[in-house]
Amino acid sequence: MKKFVSVLIIALSLGMVMPAQAQIKFGVKGGLNMSELDIKNGPTSDNTTGFYIGPMAEVTIPIVGLGLDGALMYSQRGKDEWKQQGIEIPVNLKYTFGLGSMLGVYVAAGPDFFFNFKDIKFATDDNKLVDTEKTQVGLNLGAGVKLIKHLQVGVNYQIPLGDSFSWDTVIDAAGNEIKGGNGKTKTWQVSVAYIF
Repeated sequence: MKKFVSVLIIALSLGMVMPAQAQIKFGVKGGLNMSELDIKNGPTSDNTTGFYIGPMAEVTIPIVGLGLDGALMYSQRGKDEWKQQGIEIPVNLKYTFGLGSMLGVYVAAGPDFFFNFKDIKFATDDNKLVDTEKTQVGLNLGAGVKLIKHLQVGVNYQIPLGDSFSWDTVIDAAGNEIKGGNGKTKTWQVSVAYIF
């Protein structure tokens, strides 16, 4: 019993020491959104370009290379009548492989929350709007490099876990009728972050 208690005390002590070594850093993150709208019962759009920018925070445990990062960003996805604008909050678990003090490679994954500000408007028989989801949840999968301790360059893919839009019948900007259905915005992101 004494050995069990001793091992338990040592484990708890190590658990308290690890978070004390965690480093919290703040920075700015921005980049390009390359989105494709996948429409059920309708055309799939070509890749469209938008942007995102905002503050970020990163918590890392140096010894094990494990960390967590999150950001609060203004984000644009899509174009023309399908354009979405809103606040994006990605939260990623990040694992970094150190290749020296000046270079590291990381992989990351986690949820992405998007809060849409803009309604989508189309010509319809009864002047209805396309039902734009106000809150959208996706899954991030990404990788990148950390350079000179302050710069991070990465690529990320967002997999939507639900629909971005739904509608009955709408007429697009080219005059084409799109029967009722739904659509998802799938997005590749290229990012650059500067950590202070």
